[in-house]
Amino acid sequence: MAADYRLTLSLWVLLILCVSLTQAFYIPGWSIKSYSDGETIPLFVNKVYSDSTQLQFAYSELPFVCPPSGRKNGLGLISGSNVALNLGEVLRGDRIMVSDYQLEMGKDEEVRYLCSHKIDRAGMRRAQEIVKNGYVAEWILDNLPGATSFVTVDKRQKYYAAGFKMGSEDLSPTTGKPRYFINNHVTLVVRYHRAPGRDGNQGKKVIVGFEVYAKSIEAVNRDASGLPENIHDVRNGMELRMPRNTTTTISGDTHTDFSPEMSEHYDDSATLTIPYTYSVYFREDENLEWANRWDLYFVNQEESSNIHWLAIVNSVVISMLLTAAVAVIFMRTIRGDIKGYKENGIEEGKLKIRARKGHRSPRMNSAEKGGLLDQLDADHDADLSSDDESIEDTTGWKLVHGDVFRSPANGGILAPLVGSGMQLLFMSLGLLALSCFGVLNPSFRGGFISVGMALFVVAGAFSGYFSARIYKTFGGQLWQKNCMVTALLFPGLLFVTTFILNLFVWAQASSTAIPFGTLVGLVALWLLIQLPLVYAGSWYGFVRVGSWTHPIKANVIPRQIPLQSWYTKSMQGVLVAGLIPFAVIFIELLFVFKSLWQDKSGYYYVFGFLAVVSTILILAVMEVTVIAVYIQLCSENYNWWWQSFFVGGGSAIWVFAYCVYYYFHHLHIQGFVSMLLFFAYSFLACTVYGLLTGTIGFLTAYAFVRRIYGAIKAD
Repeated sequence: MAADYRLTLSLWVLLILCVSLTQAFYIPGWSIKSYSDGETIPLFVNKVYSDSTQLQFAYSELPFVCPPSGRKNGLGLISGSNVALNLGEVLRGDRIMVSDYQLEMGKDEEVRYLCSHKIDRAGMRRAQEIVKNGYVAEWILDNLPGATSFVTVDKRQKYYAAGFKMGSEDLSPTTGKPRYFINNHVTLVVRYHRAPGRDGNQGKKVIVGFEVYAKSIEAVNRDASGLPENIHDVRNGMELRMPRNTTTTISGDTHTDFSPEMSEHYDDSATLTIPYTYSVYFREDENLEWANRWDLYFVNQEESSNIHWLAIVNSVVISMLLTAAVAVIFMRTIRGDIKGYKENGIEEGKLKIRARKGHRSPRMNSAEKGGLLDQLDADHDADLSSDDESIEDTTGWKLVHGDVFRSPANGGILAPLVGSGMQLLFMSLGLLALSCFGVLNPSFRGGFISVGMALFVVAGAFSGYFSARIYKTFGGQLWQKNCMVTALLFPGLLFVTTFILNLFVWAQASSTAIPFGTLVGLVALWLLIQLPLVYAGSWYGFVRVGSWTHPIKANVIPRQIPLQSWYTKSMQGVLVAGLIPFAVIFIELLFVFKSLWQDKSGYYYVFGFLAVVSTILILAVMEVTVIAVYIQLCSENYNWWWQSFFVGGGSAIWVFAYCVYYYFHHLHIQGFVSMLLFFAYSFLACTVYGLLTGTIGFLTAYAFVRRIYGAIKAD
């Protein structure tokens, strides 16, 4: 016991040290780009997104922004040309394009004209919709997203929020109706630092910050070149409103109507011209190094570190209580039971049992008098009465030793599910490890999804291996069929769901929609790479390695399971057991959900905390499953195979319930398609989580059952 507690204490100390190390270790990018004075810096436009909807749109495809001119910049890039994207960038809705904005290192521009774009009434309504829904734009300079700067509550530190507002909304002082203003002027502030090493000695600079400040400037009071008279004193904004003078004929007379309501129904040929300008300022920042330039995007997360520590303390307390419970089960209860059996004796691997006085076998209670089961129980009782030794009564988990390794119903489905869970576990551990060591970082745009897809495909070999071995352990013979089910079941669910959702997103012309070519590429990855890997793993696991052997053979005739308590029944047991792992992670879920659904432009980057909480979660799932299976076996219920899988993944039900709560209490998502995307993606995420934790629970329960019944057999 003392050694076990010392090991547990050492594990917690190691995990806490990992938090410090993972926070300190950071790989900011793949290479440092330095610029000489006067060198062209390309600016890329990406997409617009909003907290009130799940639909994103490519910035360059908006009907009210300046279309690309197609001219070359100093680096030979043509404005309007698309930038090659990796798989992760495509799946997250990025659509990066070279812009017409001209920036030269160290050269300030107080105001510069970009274009005047004429839009019709449909374009104006589109612009109003974008402004009304609070869309923000993402521009990219030197791989940094353009950001709006803020200060912390105590005003001691500055931090960034990626993106800038496309416009603003207010109420008309006369009519009380909403008015919409488009931000047609941006002030770009580029913060730089002296380049390290030889480039710095040559006078080159590196970019350490990119800030965008947007404002709305009216179209009137401009000079011949389209520039406003005074960029610093703006009295009126660029309102998204068509001219109100609408001409119609009444009784042969020409009548001019200035009613706003009339203008909404007439004069569809009217247009609105929006002039676009920008300013550029370069400012040196001596306090910020290039290697730390992403820190400003994470200051807000660092401010909440106390809450993260609270989540870890909460998880550690729950895990310690579970560890104590498992220690009692192993060290006192089970060891005492096995010791009693060792003293009373075992004959040919079967426990010699003396029935209690007045106690009848479950089979006898359920069978009709004079039946076959009655005769078998009578013969069994006769064998017991012939034994002159005094043997203690046997109850609980010991009674089901002859049925505990009986193959479960629908084992041909359970084996592929466990195989898919191992595939997801390999992928998740790989992503978490790479993130903690800084390989997957915000400067590697789309890297998390791209690497995750690669790990998932490669892990197909693990999926096939574990699925085939479990399938053969259950007595299956058609391993090729099991291989196909393993390769197609879960990936097929993901693909079909994504494809159906994509149809809705396509109809909205959103950049969130996955292009058809990308869908074809995903199918090729699935069928041409993953499926052969699953086949190879299945062949090796089924043919070369074979099944796991059980310490006790199953009886020919199964026992009847007695009436179960409410907490040992399937659904109730899963809900009760799943609540404990959910309690371990629900605080950290707040930050994950906020990053995913509210701060779409933000980056979740406290992977050190996430790694610790994930480790404690795995321990909690393992310990909860052991306790639940032990209670079930003590109730003489030997159908633990599926139950252990459901108990391990039971917290996924609570996570999905929390998603529903989060949607109605924290989000302001509008529209049917956005609601559908939220709940569909939440369901898929909870399915992934449930498969992963369910697999952990299943394998833990299998090891536990083999251990305790193997100990009885050995004694």
